[in-house]
Amino acid sequence: MIKGRKIIAVGLLVALACSTSAFAATKKSKKKNATQKGTENVPGWTLNKDNKITFDWYLNFSWFARHWGDSEVSKYITEKTGVDINFIIPAGNEAEKLNAMIAGDALPDLLTIGWWEGQIPMMIDSELVEPLDKLAKNYDPYFFKVVDNDKIGWYTQEDGHIYGYPNASFTPQAYKDFNGKLTSNETFLVRKDMYEALGSPDMTTPEGFVAALEAAKKMFPTVNGQSLIPFGTNEFGDTGCSQLQGYLAHFLAIPPEENGKFQNADLGLTENPEYVRWLKAFRLAHEKGLISTDIFVDKRSQIEEKAAQGRYFCMLYQNWDMQAAQNALYERDPNSIYIAVQGPKNSKGDDPTLAGGGIAGWTVTLISKNCKDKARAIQFLTYLISEEGQMDTNFGILNKHYTMVDGIPTLTPEMKELDSKDKNKQETEVGIQYTYWMLMDTAWQAQFGVEYSPALGQPQLWTRPYVHSFAAYDGLTLPVGSDEALASEDIQRQWGKVLPQLIRASSEADFDKIIADFNKYKKDHGYDKVIEAQSKLMEINKKKLGM
Repeated sequence: MIKGRKIIAVGLLVALACSTSAFAATKKSKKKNATQKGTENVPGWTLNKDNKITFDWYLNFSWFARHWGDSEVSKYITEKTGVDINFIIPAGNEAEKLNAMIAGDALPDLLTIGWWEGQIPMMIDSELVEPLDKLAKNYDPYFFKVVDNDKIGWYTQEDGHIYGYPNASFTPQAYKDFNGKLTSNETFLVRKDMYEALGSPDMTTPEGFVAALEAAKKMFPTVNGQSLIPFGTNEFGDTGCSQLQGYLAHFLAIPPEENGKFQNADLGLTENPEYVRWLKAFRLAHEKGLISTDIFVDKRSQIEEKAAQGRYFCMLYQNWDMQAAQNALYERDPNSIYIAVQGPKNSKGDDPTLAGGGIAGWTVTLISKNCKDKARAIQFLTYLISEEGQMDTNFGILNKHYTMVDGIPTLTPEMKELDSKDKNKQETEVGIQYTYWMLMDTAWQAQFGVEYSPALGQPQLWTRPYVHSFAAYDGLTLPVGSDEALASEDIQRQWGKVLPQLIRASSEADFDKIIADFNKYKKDHGYDKVIEAQSKLMEINKKKLGM
């Protein structure tokens, strides 16, 4: 019996020893795989590249069609950082997808959203996203070495934290540093060969604009067997058409404020005589059959397809989104590309005041509270924001996609050829030129100068003399659920219905009645309160900017 007990005791000791050894091994393994924290001098992403992780990254843009892991650059970044990405893209309405994720507390690890979206303050107030500064202090203090303090100051909330970091942000200092080198995305484009064949007509007045459309339709009724589209612009949506609102206001040099009050172009400057004068020109063009019904229903993909076919005579459009179309046209015939010319002007003939990049940027990237590894997430953001990350995402792999020439990163001849001939292949197979634009710093890129391909350069360079900063008018988003925000949304939806009605009005008298009814609708539904609230936000912005 005693012998049996000894055997049992020995067995227990062996089992305990094995268990302890296994526990220690497990603990050691866990410790080995645990995310290491960065320091003020060592970025965290350099310490964790052997610890592989995949983040789900939501982009609030249904048109985004790129993947991570297919291109050479994305594979290179994953190898360098240990971070793989699964992009989540809404299949249809972006707002519905985002709202559903918020309601279900199902936000993925990372999110990139337009800075103006009302869901951002909603997510902050509901504590669905993490303070980036807090994560950085805890896991990656090196973050504070790579970020721009002006951008941090701009996006710091009332609680003292910053929840999102912008891309394509231009600070007031950037305008000083790169004066004369910055460009605008806002352009009035004409098809070069058609425009020159018509004698380069003056299209800066309503009369000249309509006459040029008529002449183009008469001289070029078809393009490769399909009907010419005399005028095109951005897609129409529930709240109107951004190019026939903000862009048009900038071409007409309408100031964003008057007598200390903000003028909201997105709600339609329907009491401004210069703006109304040009809306009437579009109405007349439609009456004459010079504006196609498709303009009201075409989505971005359809617009880009028609542009690539060269079917538009002229467009009020964002030139950056014309890259694929321009390259396709240039490949077929260099004279068939679109060039920027002087477009609509006010009755005084003033030069346009085109918007350069704003301090708010284009999008902001956030880390959700559901993030599977917040330390790795903030470290990955640190990498992307850093100069090394910018070099990788913009220029690619040194000596493979670019070389250094007199200190300037320069694309290889092969990459330049792709840039001018096959932008799609350049993005899908290589992944340079900000294919992954989520944290791109376009102001940083300006220091190197930009070498444009022959198909793309003229519209960009044309805008340089007319670029203005509109930073004081960025971020005038009203608090979600406030009376002013609800009023603004209501008026915007009404404007979305009214703008097509104005262009399709059967007569000028009909136009006048529609616009008068809308102006009354605005007043009756709280427009003055909206403007008052946004004007206060504008003053706060001016103080932030030292204006």
